[in-house]
Amino acid sequence: MANKQEYLARLQAAIQQLHDCGANFRETAPVQEVVQGRTLWQGEVEVFDVYGHPRTKVCYAWSHRAGKADQGEQLVAMLQIPPVISPEIAVKVTLAAQGKGRK
Repeated sequence: MANKQEYLARLQAAIQQLHDCGANFRETAPVQEVVQGRTLWQGEVEVFDVYGHPRTKVCYAWSHRAGKADQGEQLVAMLQIPPVISPEIAVKVTLAAQGKGRK
């Protein structure tokens, strides 16, 4: 990951573009998703305070490698709208959605 400020700015722009609201970085939350003793995902989820959105005040965002030979980067920005109520659940929901897409 290049520069943390640059990374946060990319995530902030993605939140603004995807969800049509403003965002300010709040904190970093370490997350590890383990299923049956196997780590499916481990990384940091950036927590943003959002403003101008009618349903929430929080968004969870991160990036992961994607595409051919994992050369690309995919940004994920999930709003805190139930059932998504924590960084851990945001990761679980994303992994579940990606799993369904592969079947």
